[in-house]
Amino acid sequence: MADTMIYHTIPEQIAARLRQDILSGRLKPNQPLREKEVAEWFGVSRGPVREVFRQLTQEGVLIAEPNKGVRVAPQPSDSVRPLLVELRKTIECYVLSSIFEKITQNDIAHWEDILEELRIACEKGDTAAMVEHDLAFHSSLIRSHDEKDLFALWQPIAMRMLIHYNRLGDLMDSYREHRAILDAIKKGDKASALKALEFNIQ
Repeated sequence: MADTMIYHTIPEQIAARLRQDILSGRLKPNQPLREKEVAEWFGVSRGPVREVFRQLTQEGVLIAEPNKGVRVAPQPSDSVRPLLVELRKTIECYVLSSIFEKITQNDIAHWEDILEELRIACEKGDTAAMVEHDLAFHSSLIRSHDEKDLFALWQPIAMRMLIHYNRLGDLMDSYREHRAILDAIKKGDKASALKALEFNIQ
């Protein structure tokens, strides 16, 4: 069931880079993005950039407004964030509970690889890489479910929650939280795995 994301096309590569820049805070909340400028950054025509803008708008990390163009999405408001947290917990816990008995050693090995990259990023204090590997772990979990529509439901929620990530004072807490999830999975302890997953989603 393990899922590995490989970016083949130019739009996929541009989307991955912009997504990382937004989630890490290198691109600021409400910062305008213009097709021509982004095309020049990547040395491409405006066509692929237009495609990327549409994709990232659907994911919730960009906002497109008539006559105003495209801008980076702001962080969720204090009133909306609790709703996003509960929605994400519901989806991820449903997925983990559904697939728990089907998890293979290959899945575990894949998640171990992600956590090793997460550990390295946390130790280095590299927030951008930490967010990337955090997202990779949860994305792989969601994609492990046979119902592929779940990913389309989950992705914009997770993206909005991770925009300009600043939840943790100590980045190693992220590694420890994900380690607790995977250790419980390896022990076959579904209740503890679900509890650890819920604790991680804040």
